[in-house]
Amino acid sequence: MAQNVVIPTLQEPARVRRHWLRAFGIGFVLFLLTTIVMLGTGNPNLYPTVILIGNLLIPAVFVTFLYDHQHLSSLTLPTIAQSFLIGGLLGTLGAAILEPLLIPSVAPGQNLPLGSALMVGLIEEGCKLAAVIFLARRGRHTSEMDGLLLGATVGMGFAALESTGYAFTAFLLSQGQVGASITSTVARGVIAPFGHGVWTAIVGAVLFRESKPADFRFDRRVILAFLFVSLLHGLWDGLRRNVYLLIPPGIPISVVSLTISVVGIATLGVLWRQALHQQQSQLPQES
Repeated sequence: MAQNVVIPTLQEPARVRRHWLRAFGIGFVLFLLTTIVMLGTGNPNLYPTVILIGNLLIPAVFVTFLYDHQHLSSLTLPTIAQSFLIGGLLGTLGAAILEPLLIPSVAPGQNLPLGSALMVGLIEEGCKLAAVIFLARRGRHTSEMDGLLLGATVGMGFAALESTGYAFTAFLLSQGQVGASITSTVARGVIAPFGHGVWTAIVGAVLFRESKPADFRFDRRVILAFLFVSLLHGLWDGLRRNVYLLIPPGIPISVVSLTISVVGIATLGVLWRQALHQQQSQLPQES
């Protein structure tokens, strides 16, 4: 049963800004090592370990990067960890229940129609936002940075679980080819920083900025932010990727994915600067 995540009182702990590099280095080495051992020994018992580490790596590093690069937050590391797991799970379960009820099924390998993709965006962003609200319901929620961090954490927890599911589906569709799962894991890890975490961080930041200490407010700005990220999500899933750019050493990058990524990251950057300014304004003024 999910625990209540209570946001504690604002404080200013010392931060080390390179935790994310250490997390990436350790995670990457573990993923590489377990993959080599699994393929070298042919031991199928290592398959869940490889896929789990691979799909948790980038989402966890993304959240750690954001946490390292802010000055004040009422979110502690235990709260972040709980929110990553509980929020991601709640969002995934909600989407898993609602999507089959509201969206026509699509055969494996077929592209999702744009209308269905937009509905997926509304459902999944709504489920993640509901998870953010559930986790923060008993704390003060007026800090834009707290909303941004909590949204990013829930979004990346969702992304990690979703990517794990995609890796397992690739394993089944390929009739047990482990390489298909690893390819899916790596591909989704590369694009992870530009999707779920960014979108939920945006709406989370706006929600906390517009809310009162003990009550959430769903005003016009919050609704517009939710519709905006749902649109980005839907376009990411539904637009065809026919035009690609080649970057050294010949890696194809979809123009559609690149454009949506730039819009999302730029929006998050604006909110990030606003949240830092709010944090700095709360610091005691030197006499």
